[in-house]
Amino acid sequence: MAYEKICTLDDVWEGEMKSFVTKNGTEVLVIAHTNEQIVIVQNICPHQEIKLSKKGNLSEDGVLTCTAHLWKFNSSTGKGINPTDCKLSIYPSKVDNNDIFVNINGIVPEKSHS
Repeated sequence: MAYEKICTLDDVWEGEMKSFVTKNGTEVLVIAHTNEQIVIVQNICPHQEIKLSKKGNLSEDGVLTCTAHLWKFNSSTGKGINPTDCKLSIYPSKVDNNDIFVNINGIVPEKSHS
């Protein structure tokens, strides 16, 4: 597994999300949960590939909503809430000291044009 540094904990504050681009050009969305958990997901809604960094809203209870068409996801697991038959790809990540690392190898963003 090839991890690369994507940002630092200072770049994404607790309860926020922010997009970053990997060395190969893949856009990812880093979500900093209030319990200090870091989750990195694809930065596009599987519905119509709208950037979640632009049209996404993260609620206090961890629901990530694409405001374009109100698709909702559990931001910790990527599982679809509305509709339930979709999901977001989650990239392996780790935190070392203040640095956040991501591994995008073999992970393909989910798409569901329904």
